[in-house]
Amino acid sequence: MKLPIAYYGNPILRKKCKDVEEFDDEIREFVNNMIETLEDKNGIGLAAPQVNRELRIFITKVPYPSKDDPDQWEDGTIKVYINPKLSEPSAEAWERDEGCLSIPKIYIPVIRPYRVKVEAMDLKGNVFTEELSGLEARCVMHENDHINGVLMIDRIQGEKRKEIESELRSIKKELGSQ
Repeated sequence: MKLPIAYYGNPILRKKCKDVEEFDDEIREFVNNMIETLEDKNGIGLAAPQVNRELRIFITKVPYPSKDDPDQWEDGTIKVYINPKLSEPSAEAWERDEGCLSIPKIYIPVIRPYRVKVEAMDLKGNVFTEELSGLEARCVMHENDHINGVLMIDRIQGEKRKEIESELRSIKKELGSQ
């Protein structure tokens, strides 16, 4: 079942989420609904607060360059992260435009570490660790921000922030109660 998106202005997007303690059928169904929602919206990441749940869960589906043609992108595979902890961000950083399903039609340059380590649990409660780089690392950091009540717009300042203020007010007014 597709879930409704929480848009900028919805207070749940500013909450620090709670750990998942039970890995039961309800959580598995919720994650399956998140996957259906992500695929319907053609996104590469989705966090629980974006679909109105205060849980430390996010999913990713990061595309990767085709082996046959580096200008073409292949669909990534769904990854589920429950109760994630990020560590060891690289000193090397890079800037790239980011978008967000909760802040539609806004793409802004955000500086993030190029690499990061993540420890999380899967749907069965098994702990796993990954060292990610590039777009995968960026996506995990973006979604991890969501479960901590942080939005991509919090990562920019000055003129860049001023440039999008009217669009943010418009989203908040039109969609923020959703």
